[in-house]
Amino acid sequence: MRWNRWYSFRSYIRSSLWVVPFVALLLYVAAIRLVYLFENWTQWLTLWPWELAGTQRMLETIITMTLTFVVFTFGSLLVAIQVAGGQLTPRIIATTLLRDNAIRFTVGLFIFTLLFATGALARLDATVPHGISAIAALLGFLSIAAFLYLIDYAARLLRPVSIILRVGESGHAVIEEVYPAPAKTDCSHPELITFTGSADRIVCHQANSAVVVAVNMAALVALAERTDSVIELVPKVGDFVGTGEVLFRLYGQDLPPDSVVTALVAFGPERTLEQDATFAFRIIVDIGIKALSKAINDPTTAVLAIDQLQRLLCFVGGRHLLGDEVRGKSGKLRFICRTPNWEDFVQLTFSEIRLYGAENFQIARRLRAMIEYASQILPNDRRPALLAELDLLDRMLERTYVFPEDLALARTPDSQGLGGAAERTSGASEH
Repeated sequence: MRWNRWYSFRSYIRSSLWVVPFVALLLYVAAIRLVYLFENWTQWLTLWPWELAGTQRMLETIITMTLTFVVFTFGSLLVAIQVAGGQLTPRIIATTLLRDNAIRFTVGLFIFTLLFATGALARLDATVPHGISAIAALLGFLSIAAFLYLIDYAARLLRPVSIILRVGESGHAVIEEVYPAPAKTDCSHPELITFTGSADRIVCHQANSAVVVAVNMAALVALAERTDSVIELVPKVGDFVGTGEVLFRLYGQDLPPDSVVTALVAFGPERTLEQDATFAFRIIVDIGIKALSKAINDPTTAVLAIDQLQRLLCFVGGRHLLGDEVRGKSGKLRFICRTPNWEDFVQLTFSEIRLYGAENFQIARRLRAMIEYASQILPNDRRPALLAELDLLDRMLERTYVFPEDLALARTPDSQGLGGAAERTSGASEH
């Protein structure tokens, strides 16, 4: 299987709710046969309290109960996902909610219990299989406990702070994977020679229009090494590519086939968090600016979003960001691709939230606190972009607030938005 197809298949499996319940069905087919195969080994279990009629009613109750659990879980989950997507952002559906293993494995337990109880009831004859009945009863008890847990878990999961935290955790993991090396301590950066040659062959996207979700960069570099060529990927990860648009530019004499090159790029219907380091920022910013809309007016949720943006921005600011040019082991240029730089991350973090939230005291104070904190802990070469955002924030505040008292209040850094400023007068600290 080609790399892009395998990647798309793996991504689809990870974000599908039906996979674990289907595996539970297959496990039931094997488990019910193994249990009846070793039925004679369970004859020692003579403490089973019910006879034939009682066992039959118990199995029927388990079947009805687990079927109700499955219907209720899927029905309420679909409604909850739509409500959460509408209140926060639709991007959390595929990236967060559908990938939650607790929900999938709980539904898998319900399906397995339902099928096991059904199989045990269908095989029930004049004698009661004590061991099999005990296993069915245990599965029913576990299903009840799992259902109660799922109700509590879903209520906690759908809170804005939980969703934002999960996106932040995923973004942190993506940044660590895409940018594994820490930022260099010295400020000396080797000057890169920009490649400006004319392409010897242009490879266009021939499939349906889609979004670039992942690139096998190591394989592309190795392919360019073997063919002594240079491969340029025109779109970056997260870009939309239409049918017939330019996908690659190839430079060299012994160029690889188009099918080999295109097989190392995975496409999908929407952006994902696998290799797109800026997408986590995009999701959290979307949640923040939706909370700042006049229809919702929830600045506290926006402050929670800024908390995670601060965490991600400070983390990516401490990593060595990739350049547009990748060289092989021989030192020759082998691969060209566009990647986000530090200014891109800073603008994505601040611009829209500053535009929609500067008129709110919580947002103005929280943004200033984030800028000051990042300026203190990040390397010196990261500070100019942060200071530029601080200047933009000050100019916007001057235009927004008429009264000097309000302007002074908005310019006070506060990690909690409003009410948690660390600065206090010396007289107040003495009492």
